[in-house]
Amino acid sequence: MRRFSIRNATLADIAPLLRLEELSFRTDRVSRQSFRRLIRSPSAICRVARAGNHVAGYAVVLSRTGSTVARLYSLAVDADFRGLGLAAALVEDAERMATRRGMTRLRLEVREDNPAAIRLYERLAFRQCDNRPGYYADGATAIRYQKRLERRRSPGGARPLRSDHRQG
Repeated sequence: MRRFSIRNATLADIAPLLRLEELSFRTDRVSRQSFRRLIRSPSAICRVARAGNHVAGYAVVLSRTGSTVARLYSLAVDADFRGLGLAAALVEDAERMATRRGMTRLRLEVREDNPAAIRLYERLAFRQCDNRPGYYADGATAIRYQKRLERRRSPGGARPLRSDHRQG
């Protein structure tokens, strides 16, 4: 099994992130400008999974001030690293990071013609809550999923301290 590390994305990661977008998605790709904005945004969590010096995957979570609902905006794993549990690790990391920011639910959209992603999200306890016909640029329907995030309590029942979004 390969080892991965997950950390916050930096501007130096943009080129490999764009390469991963090209390999992973036919339409609705995140642009260079969007990655730059997401990496710098205090309302976005942009995480990369690395295997050695290679960007093997990434996840982007968005939040809005005043809301306790976060959105898993994008997730991609390099084909060479699929089947190793990396997508699940990225989703679980996204959940932890969103919880640290006080989010109580995580939502996402997935193409109805992506059975592997649907199986992953359902295995990770996401529940279907809506359909969005014509959601994607090519007209494909999106299935919307949601999961309630559990706040972990430290021993003795005290709530954990909120951490800065740059940590973790």
